[in-house]
Amino acid sequence: MELLVRYLERSNSFSSALTPEVIKEEKLRDDLKYYFMSPCEKYRARRHIPWKMGVQILKIVMITTQLVLFGLNNQLVVSYKEENTMALKNLFIKGYSGVDEDDYSIAVYTQRDVYDSLFYVLDQYSQLGELSVGAISYAEDENGLFLPVTICKEYYKRGSLNPSDEAYDIDAQLETLCMEHDPRTANQWRKQNSSFFDLDFYRLVNIKVTFNLKGINLQTVRSRELPDCYSFYVTITFDNESHSGKVKIYLDIDAESSACRDWKISGTAQKNTHYLLVFDGFVILVCIISTTLCTRSIILAVRLLQRFSQFFHENFNRKVCEDDQKEFLNGWYVLVIVSDVLTVTGSILKMEIQAKSLTSYDVCSIFLGTSTLLVWVGVIRYLGYFQKYNVLILTMKAAFPKVLRFCCCAGMIYLGYTFCGWIVLGPYHEKFEGLSRVAECLFSLLNGDDMFTTFAQLKDKNILVWLFSRAYLYSFISLFIYMVLSLFIALITDSYETIKKYQNDGFPLTDLQKFLREQKDFPVVDDSSEKDVELKCSTFSCCKRFPVNDDIILIS
Repeated sequence: MELLVRYLERSNSFSSALTPEVIKEEKLRDDLKYYFMSPCEKYRARRHIPWKMGVQILKIVMITTQLVLFGLNNQLVVSYKEENTMALKNLFIKGYSGVDEDDYSIAVYTQRDVYDSLFYVLDQYSQLGELSVGAISYAEDENGLFLPVTICKEYYKRGSLNPSDEAYDIDAQLETLCMEHDPRTANQWRKQNSSFFDLDFYRLVNIKVTFNLKGINLQTVRSRELPDCYSFYVTITFDNESHSGKVKIYLDIDAESSACRDWKISGTAQKNTHYLLVFDGFVILVCIISTTLCTRSIILAVRLLQRFSQFFHENFNRKVCEDDQKEFLNGWYVLVIVSDVLTVTGSILKMEIQAKSLTSYDVCSIFLGTSTLLVWVGVIRYLGYFQKYNVLILTMKAAFPKVLRFCCCAGMIYLGYTFCGWIVLGPYHEKFEGLSRVAECLFSLLNGDDMFTTFAQLKDKNILVWLFSRAYLYSFISLFIYMVLSLFIALITDSYETIKKYQNDGFPLTDLQKFLREQKDFPVVDDSSEKDVELKCSTFSCCKRFPVNDDIILIS
């Protein structure tokens, strides 16, 4: 009845007969208009409650709350590991200043310092219970016995060296000799195994001291969480691979957390954990509902597109262009579904961590952090219903193809500078020692950071390299800041100005928009002449057809 009244009003005449084709067209037009309405417009038109929008708003609040709670707990875990690493460095590395020297903790330069540092590790380890103020102790095996401390030295199998005569005889095959001892009497090694510590430094490659420790992170009790038990696998390395007279000392820790086997705690820690598990389960339920609603919307959109395509083919003998097809395939729904999958996965990992079944804090952080990012990005969809807030989305949509092509061209030049800087300046500048570090250094220069520091740190010991570095840095800065970056901004500015102009003067109408406005100026294309026309689509308009002329070359 509603379709009948609408048609009679539009025709201004009651003499026109209603046909099934007209009713079908009006029904399709009404469904299309309803599909492209905002949630508020849909509510005013048919009184349909915007469940999907309400679920998304609720999900934003819950996921953000979940992320904050997990982030606070994760900070305690990370700080515990970092502070334990710093404490162990101060305990076992003699002369440690509290700050690492480059990528190693400290370096020694004399044989006496090597022996003193090595024996210092063993002395400190044998007195760990009397020295450490932390909740750590020796690790035990299944029988309750302390795990031994192991010291291994790696050296060339055979060799002789005489630098004064420029003569050497080295067998490059490496041999490893290890010894184990009870941790409480580790300081007696120097007396019981004096021959083991008789080091030939010209053959010595490295010495590694490894031992296991146990610890409990008690600080989580303050946040009403059950404390975790940790296993620390500590390796102290005396690195002499370069044989340059500089022995670097490293301390590496691999920490693994697990549920404590025997624990008893009073208070609300365990009760609070149950509340968090219930909350995480509710988050998973909301995400499943959100995914179901978005999947349903995608299915309905595909069916609507099929109806519209069939109508165009039957009435105008032409296909719906790609831009109009993309209007039905809403990328925001795909974004929401991806964020829901990540949230569900992260929530399951979080529940396992809280139940002390898993300890994958970093993996869980990646899932929850990425899902929260996508959820908040999805809020832009609802702001896009307002014209003044829609500028960002339209500008990004218009500028993205041009910016992507531009970045591909500029990236080739950037890679060239990266490889060139690494091979030439790498031996002389710490910022160019690796490909990744070169790329990071050039990116910081591109943004105007650390320019003077980069220039000043390159010493003029090699005048040829120093001159090359100046030409290299000046040319890179001039090319990328004054030209590449300016052109990059110009592309985005041009797209923004185009959007502003269209917002003031009106966007070019597509076939879909003409159909919704009941316009009938659709060009009819015969099948016989289909091969003689070419479809041209742009960001804002499509279905413009031009004759194909093989003698004309269009240069973009």
